[in-house]
Amino acid sequence: METVDPIRIGDHDIVDTDLDKNALDVITQLNEHGYDAYLVGGCVRDLLCGMQPKDFDVATSATPQEVKETFRRSRLVGRRFPIAHVRYGREIIEVSTFRKGEHDHLETNDQGLIVKDLAFGDMADDAFRRDFTVNALYYDINHHEIVDYVGGLQDIDARRLRFIGDPAERLAEDPVRYLRAIRFAAKLGFSIDDSILDHVEDTAERLDAIPSARLFDEFIKLFLSGYGEAAWRILRDTPVARSLFPSCNPTSELIVDAMHNTDERIAQDLPVTPGFLIAVLLWEDFSARNAEENPDDKPGPIFDLAMDTLAVQQQHITIPRRYSIFAREVWQLQPRLIARAPRNIRRLLGHKRFRAAFDFLSLRGAYDAELKSCADWWQQLQDAGEDEQQQMIGALGGGGKKRRRRRRGRRGQPRSPADGPLG
Repeated sequence: METVDPIRIGDHDIVDTDLDKNALDVITQLNEHGYDAYLVGGCVRDLLCGMQPKDFDVATSATPQEVKETFRRSRLVGRRFPIAHVRYGREIIEVSTFRKGEHDHLETNDQGLIVKDLAFGDMADDAFRRDFTVNALYYDINHHEIVDYVGGLQDIDARRLRFIGDPAERLAEDPVRYLRAIRFAAKLGFSIDDSILDHVEDTAERLDAIPSARLFDEFIKLFLSGYGEAAWRILRDTPVARSLFPSCNPTSELIVDAMHNTDERIAQDLPVTPGFLIAVLLWEDFSARNAEENPDDKPGPIFDLAMDTLAVQQQHITIPRRYSIFAREVWQLQPRLIARAPRNIRRLLGHKRFRAAFDFLSLRGAYDAELKSCADWWQQLQDAGEDEQQQMIGALGGGGKKRRRRRRGRRGQPRSPADGPLG
């Protein structure tokens, strides 16, 4: 690759107080050991966009082994391209070595997917090996300058996501980059360049070659980072949605509502779980199976139907067992919440999935007046005191408290604990 002179910008809005002290310490120590080191990627991009980065990454001329030798509390991760994780208490600073810019060293499979990338280079090489121009910006803490080799600053000004190099080649190397484009577009409010969008059909097919466990990680990043609704609105209109969620109805407004509520909970620092979104995304498929098996709304094999729905999804995106169980239990509780059998009310209130199942019922109630009435009843019950709760349960019929029968002895007399066990 021919030598490229970077643009160095000292006039910018990044100030030292915005920077992570641990990342700065990593850079300082690497510099003291004779290595070049810079803040890189998303943290620089986010700061320039007026956002506080979640993570601060470092790029360096030191090899992974040299980084590990420099920092006692560090370890190497990754097989395709090893990087170092330097630990500061509960915080991890990711430190990557400058990658070689030329592609002739890359090991790829028959589809062009990168399987190994172990050659190192300099900062210019590294810039051209990154995916998006806006992610290839470096910040020099010693000179307080932004270093730009690929026009990333211009694309930030234009609020545009553009690949470095040929889009077809970059997506063949790693089709997950399309999902990253959607995630960054949702987070930053940027447009995705047409040169990327033109390859959506081919990319949707190529995603089948990506390990399903890796796609679950991308699922988390897409929909549980606080920008899930925007990401889903972009994704649902593409063939990629069908590739990832083949049994999902992408036009369902229930999904949009669930994504919106999840974003709000994240903004309020409330707990969220992938299991709830999985339950919403696959709800229509499960409901259709249930309706086909039980057309008269009679109790049916809900457990088996839920497992069938989840099994189809597992072929595309791995769902860890704790989240698939979560989704299944939310589905199983829906008819019980709707039935409101008095003898089950207390037990349902104490169920570990009650709150999630109730939230799910409330979402459904936005599109069904009867379900809304039912959800309102459950909300009122939760807000009521003990006496009022008992009155509400009693109004359903059956009282709500099942009287326990006393066991009797052989001659019809109540048994005393002193009588010992039967038999």
